[in-house]
Amino acid sequence: MTQAPPYDQQCSIQKICVLIPTYNNAGTLGGVLRDVLQYTSHVIVVNDGATDHTASVLAEFPEVRVVAYAPNRGKGIALRRGFRYAQENGYDYVITIDADGQHFASDLPAFFDAVRQKPRAILVGARNLEQENMPGKNTFANKFSNFWFYVETGLRGPDTQSGYRLYPLHAMKKMWFICTKYEFEIEVLVKSAWRGIKIEWVPVQVYYPPAEERVSHFRPFRDFSRISVLNTVLVTIAFLYIHPRNFIRFLFSKGGLKQLLREQLLIPEESNATKALSIGFGVFMGIVPIWGFQMLTALVLAALMRLNKALVIIAANISIPPMIPIIVYLSFLTGRMYVQEDATWVLFSKNLSIAAMKQNLFQYVTGSITLAAIAGVLAWALAYVLLAVFRKKRIS
Repeated sequence: MTQAPPYDQQCSIQKICVLIPTYNNAGTLGGVLRDVLQYTSHVIVVNDGATDHTASVLAEFPEVRVVAYAPNRGKGIALRRGFRYAQENGYDYVITIDADGQHFASDLPAFFDAVRQKPRAILVGARNLEQENMPGKNTFANKFSNFWFYVETGLRGPDTQSGYRLYPLHAMKKMWFICTKYEFEIEVLVKSAWRGIKIEWVPVQVYYPPAEERVSHFRPFRDFSRISVLNTVLVTIAFLYIHPRNFIRFLFSKGGLKQLLREQLLIPEESNATKALSIGFGVFMGIVPIWGFQMLTALVLAALMRLNKALVIIAANISIPPMIPIIVYLSFLTGRMYVQEDATWVLFSKNLSIAAMKQNLFQYVTGSITLAAIAGVLAWALAYVLLAVFRKKRIS
């Protein structure tokens, strides 16, 4: 009698399966399956329209469940169909592992152990991106992806492009996705984080063969273009809806305001210079004439400059509706120095028109930028003095 793999019982009890999407990986698929089957027999392979001898390789493993279709649709579709098949067959979790031999089945126990402690989290296998044979373009792409993941969710992650993951399907019900290729793995992480599903990281090994032996279906221009478009959409949604929603929820939660003051505004280890610069920069961004994009630009630049984002956003709210007429008027007044004929009068004219405003746009834009710089410097100086006095008194 053949002995069951060591983790079969746990997979049965917790309803976990391993999902392997594959497209033209016949050369490595057999080895991946043999390694995975040493740990569990709960394995599903999605044959994403392979045109090589993948079907004959799969025929050697009758114990493996197969989802097959043609033509090739992309990794996103393969994963989504695999998720659906797993749910239809009673699984609550899937561990995705690539078919190219990059991942090690010996890391599966790390996921089995972690899911006990974090049953509603997506677990992502964090690879060592500095090891031998790691393609330079992969390192850059991962850092690029990590940055935008942080902008979109506020969460920091070491390896947002890893395909070695555990998905809690029971926590992802009724979620909808639009991506069909590699970018799906970014979309699912971001949307899950927005839904409140935790993203956790599990250290894993990774194998990258020499360049001449490597098989990759990633098309740099097309796939990178799709990822860029996706990030543009996600960032827009994040700053127009998700971040404001989360901030309001946090602010009105029990102890939220005190926590905001303690952890974000009054960070003890943060210097007065950083706090003051954050306030000055926020005031500058609140006045500078890029209406509709002020908050988005302010947050991205604040992250790059390592400023206090909470202080930046609060200070940027100088442009709230009651202040807008005053800011516009002061911008026209400041812009007088750049024009020969003053156009400030158009604000009070009974015949005020869009044409008149456009005609004098130069005075407004130059004045607004100048006003933003002056107000930003003054806010920085005042904040620095007040912080120096206030924090010194608290210490003493």
